Amino acid sequence: MEIRRSVFLLVLSIAFCLPAISVAQTSRPAPPVEIAFTVGMSRPHTHMFEVDVKIKRAADSNAPAAESLVMPVWTPGSYLVREFERNVQDFAAKDAAGQPLNWEKINKNTWRISTNGAKEWHATYRVYANELSVRTSELNSGHAFWNSANLLMYLDGYLQNPSTIQVLAPDVWKVATGLPLAPGPKNTFAAENFDVLYDSPFEVSAFKTIVFNVKGIPHRIVIDGEGNYDPERVRRDVQKIVEAEVEIMGGEIPYKDYTFILHLRSNAGGGLEHRNSTALGYPRFGFRIATGDRNTSAAPNPTQQQVERDYRSFLGLVSHEFFHLWNVKRIRPDVLGPFDYSKENYTKLLWVAEGITDYYADVALRRANLISEREFLTATARSLQSLQNTPGRLGQSIEESSFDSWIKYYRQDENSINSQVSYYDKGGIVGMLLDLEIRKRSNGTKSLADVMRYLLKDRNYTPADFQKACELMAGSSLEDLFAKYVRGKEELDYNAALGAAGLKLETTTIGEGGKPIERVYFGADTVWENDRLIVRRVYAGSPAYDQGLNTGDQIVALNNMRVTREFFEARMAEKKPGDLINLTIFRFDDLSTLLIKLGGRTEGTYRIVTLPTQTEAQTRVYKSWLGIN
Repeated sequence: MEIRRSVFLLVLSIAFCLPAISVAQTSRPAPPVEIAFTVGMSRPHTHMFEVDVKIKRAADSNAPAAESLVMPVWTPGSYLVREFERNVQDFAAKDAAGQPLNWEKINKNTWRISTNGAKEWHATYRVYANELSVRTSELNSGHAFWNSANLLMYLDGYLQNPSTIQVLAPDVWKVATGLPLAPGPKNTFAAENFDVLYDSPFEVSAFKTIVFNVKGIPHRIVIDGEGNYDPERVRRDVQKIVEAEVEIMGGEIPYKDYTFILHLRSNAGGGLEHRNSTALGYPRFGFRIATGDRNTSAAPNPTQQQVERDYRSFLGLVSHEFFHLWNVKRIRPDVLGPFDYSKENYTKLLWVAEGITDYYADVALRRANLISEREFLTATARSLQSLQNTPGRLGQSIEESSFDSWIKYYRQDENSINSQVSYYDKGGIVGMLLDLEIRKRSNGTKSLADVMRYLLKDRNYTPADFQKACELMAGSSLEDLFAKYVRGKEELDYNAALGAAGLKLETTTIGEGGKPIERVYFGADTVWENDRLIVRRVYAGSPAYDQGLNTGDQIVALNNMRVTREFFEARMAEKKPGDLINLTIFRFDDLSTLLIKLGGRTEGTYRIVTLPTQTEAQTRVYKSWLGIN
């Protein structure tokens, strides 16, 4: 799709017209230490950032004989120790006169400098950055992007100290970050402490900018990369998301400006939240728009449905990350802020931080009229079905999933689906159940949004705090729900919750006499790789699992006939529950056969439908839930 030049000329002519926010020059007491970073990129094609950190104390202050610089091992919002220090090289330290200072590395991410009591000294180092994701950093001839926790060391003991960062970039590149401008040289920014600094990513390039205001507050979408997006539609729809979520959370905007950093690449994806910005990655040609009325009751054809879903996925990504503005960045699970950047920060509340954020991402799209009621309910039913197809839902609670995210969520293997449940997926669904339960018990006067607004008062909260807040809004104990669904592993009662809004969950595959159809069940996923049919995943409790098929097996033949993927799927579709199949497989280059008796299970597409009759209370809950006037 040709990009409309007139629109870009407009946005570029005003980009970036957000008011610069300078550090106030008041009688504020001087910080104990002046910490000033300079980030250079003199040879972008080498992927090497050049970092200089200057430490300066007042002339009348005491200075220790040795000090340590520490590189964070993880970045907030991505709960995995990623060992950013592994990309550091060429470390050196000097005093104010330029004389070298002795130093040693005392553990994996700490450099100890013998300063000899010097009140002013600085260290230099280079960081290799060639990984573009929302949680890492990349520098090349086209742009620079970094999360500051990947790049900037902190002075041990001074995480609450303010700092400045000056960016030395090619003249043709601009700088975008959520940090305010500071007095001094061009492209110098200020952070009130290191939690703020590490919560402020940078994009430095010849990016395009789309701007809009909400309640007089400036917002900008900074786009690096080309794609098939419509700038005006993106501006309009992102603005609607911001407006909808601001209203959900009470109408007040807790920032002076907001920056969306959007990277468009063929394989980009994901998002990471920050205090007044977010970093997003999205496929460059993932903005296709379906034609026709999405609110029609007639189901779209599959092609149209998939095309429309592409653009909705982008809106869902924006909606999720922006809701983190409150949930995580200002409503913080117990240990998530202030942070310990040297090790894991364990919490049982990621199901609230991420799962409930996922839930409100869809709610906000509905409230913004970016998806219809039918689309919202269809997406919800699809989420319920996906959870029910995950054996791990019965083996791990969402509190356990949250706590173990540091060792499990980002390191999934072929058995994860059997042993784990996603705190995103189940957390979002439990959030919906809580929302509907609170609405039912309070006669429609309270909701889960009231819980979130209530928690804004205290900022950090524990699992017990969250349950108490929910019970306060519901007006009664929710111990049974939390014991079963949050701390426990019991099956969720969807219809008990949906009934509050006059809805129910049903399966659409119905046979003769109104009975569900039982279909053949094998229980393994396969993939065609390099002209071979490989078993990718085997589901616990399935015929394939119980009768010896393993992940990684190569299926060579079915009933002594050589297979392709199409042949295998076609023959399996002809089978009935109870049929025997003979699989010839290679396992570690050894040929063997497996005799498997196929099972059966009731399958169908989940749908959320309206109850035959609805009470006035159910209708009221339904309308308030989905934002229907």
